[in-house]
Amino acid sequence: MYTLHIGNKNLSSWSLRAWVLMRVSGIEFHERMIALDRADTPERIRAVSPSGRLPCLHDGDTVVWDSLAIAEYLAERHAGLWPADTQARAWSRCVTAEMHSGFAAMREEFSMNLRLREARTPSPRAKADIVRIEAIWREGRARFGAAGDFLCGRFGVVDASFCPVAFRFRSYGVVLNGTAAAYLESLLALPAMHEWDRAAQGESDEQAA
Repeated sequence: MYTLHIGNKNLSSWSLRAWVLMRVSGIEFHERMIALDRADTPERIRAVSPSGRLPCLHDGDTVVWDSLAIAEYLAERHAGLWPADTQARAWSRCVTAEMHSGFAAMREEFSMNLRLREARTPSPRAKADIVRIEAIWREGRARFGAAGDFLCGRFGVVDASFCPVAFRFRSYGVVLNGTAAAYLESLLALPAMHEWDRAAQGESDEQAA
């Protein structure tokens, strides 16, 4: 069985991507959490992850780090994590990669903190990021998502990549409209997202530091 090493659930946006993809897709795994920002945290992470970062997936002797690499590794072994349609799959890979490497201003100003509820006005750069994310969500639902609640119908890698954004938007009171708002609600309504949220709220202050 897979073992997924993650950070604290209140703060770990990268860990959430891999975790929620596996949970929603019904891929069984053991979860191992490493508390962040403790004196021995770097040493403990290095013991399981060559990059010194989380998440990191262990599959027997195979070690896969980085959330996107984990998603691709799992997609080679479990059908349906990327759309079957060629155009939808290409689009999903593009926007997943864009999310993986971009939106720096939004990430900086709206860091993931599930316990926080604080309406915040974004800077022009962060606002541009939010507008682009809305456009992606509208496009996916319009072009490929008619058959379901997610960007390409069925939940997959592309949706998992945006799950941390859903929590960020909730924390900072980002208001969306139309299909983008409906998609945000679809992500937040996932039982796996509720499970992650409950665990995050139950972490001790020391764990969440």
